[in-house]
Amino acid sequence: MYQIVLFYKYVHIDDPETLKNAQKSLLERLSMKGRMIIAHEGINATFEGTEEAVKDYMDHMKSEPQFADIHWKLSKGTDDGTAFPRLSIKVRKEIVSLHLAEDFDPNETTGVHLKPEQLRQWYEEGKEFYIVDMRNDYELKVGKFENTIFPGMENFRDLREKIKEIDTLKDKTVLTVCTGGVRCEKASGFLKKEGFKDVYQLDGGIVSYMEKYPSKDFKGSLYVFDKRIVMHFNSPESHEVIGVCERCNKKSEHYVNCAHLSCHKHFICCEDCLEANGEAYCNESCITSQKKLQNMTA
Repeated sequence: MYQIVLFYKYVHIDDPETLKNAQKSLLERLSMKGRMIIAHEGINATFEGTEEAVKDYMDHMKSEPQFADIHWKLSKGTDDGTAFPRLSIKVRKEIVSLHLAEDFDPNETTGVHLKPEQLRQWYEEGKEFYIVDMRNDYELKVGKFENTIFPGMENFRDLREKIKEIDTLKDKTVLTVCTGGVRCEKASGFLKKEGFKDVYQLDGGIVSYMEKYPSKDFKGSLYVFDKRIVMHFNSPESHEVIGVCERCNKKSEHYVNCAHLSCHKHFICCEDCLEANGEAYCNESCITSQKKLQNMTA
């Protein structure tokens, strides 16, 4: 059985390159594949491996004092262990790119961590609060919390400009959400720096909430960045599809990349709207443009 592990940790890394080499050696020994970003500010990763390999990896990380308290998110992997094509470990400036002129440490400035149980209690009590989704636009199209407020980011770094879209919430109770929590560490801190008074972040991200409450408050599926593309948390019988094909408006959760080489937009396209060769175009303009390009090179 294969398992996928998702995690991050904001903690100072003295020598990212040395950690990269150590992680590469460990993960190759365990035959695990996936992605890790390492920066001086911490680590952000998701891997797939056998259940035994994932356990060995977690045990190793827990033995390291700086990583001992990582919040691990585990889910069922693919049948054949192919959620990721390879192992990729990169050193970057940030583990999530907000691209602020002056970066800040989430260990010093961030929103209050709200446990999934506390959020469920908020719902049950009828508390006034506003969920602000910090994911990219294409992620929300397949699943989101009810009454989600979305600033409109195509990329996380757009938050710097899009924050004005939620100015009216500065004096309200705001809860930021994202897939596993890593983006909300910085997003909630950024909101606080911009004058938002009562800022929370969903501890462990949407994935942690859905594991505990699979049929509550969140509609649709959770977008994930591996071969699975989407995760379902409830039974097939009770699962609600909210994604819509951008070509015909039929309900779908099938994502593709536009076949136009200069577009490559990631979007939902049902199987009925695929081209004969299995490709898809996000609009008629891309179809026309691509055909012209093919005729020019023929």
